[in-house]
Amino acid sequence: MRKNAWLRLFCPHLYLASVQALPLADLKRHGLRGLVFDLDNTLLNWNVCDVSPQTRSLFDRLKAEGFRSCLVSNNKKDRVEVVARVLDVPAISKAGKPRSRAFRQAMAVLGTSAAETAVVGDQLFTDILGGNRLGLFTILVVPLSRREFVGTRLMRCLERSVLRLLAQRGLLQNPANPSSSGRN
Repeated sequence: MRKNAWLRLFCPHLYLASVQALPLADLKRHGLRGLVFDLDNTLLNWNVCDVSPQTRSLFDRLKAEGFRSCLVSNNKKDRVEVVARVLDVPAISKAGKPRSRAFRQAMAVLGTSAAETAVVGDQLFTDILGGNRLGLFTILVVPLSRREFVGTRLMRCLERSVLRLLAQRGLLQNPANPSSSGRN
């Protein structure tokens, strides 16, 4: 088995400070047409339904640029659907990430293949692992808030260790760096 092979499952293609930093032109050049977004601490603070003007503007830009978007969240249906209605996008709740079922459902809804789909999220062990297992383009963003589900807080300790290891092995750069790419 190749050295670092297991570690690559957790390595995003891009590591960004926020969803607002998404390089839409670069994503298009990469052949991406569909974006699967996590909800909590990626687009909104955890367990909040208020969509910021910046997030609304982002989704307007995505539509104008020809991207299709879908929300995929492990959260409850009622909350996810409220946000999906505001953003006018389809949504999959109680997704069970990192299992592949919800990601496959999202691609079916978007009408995209794995090569045309990116996953955008704040967690290595759900969003990035789930996307990488299916060969999707993965984008890790810094969490919006430190307030989150207790289980997520526990996983963040392990996540920090994996992020450090990825950086030490030269597989990931800090999102503050302008060339904040992970792997090619």
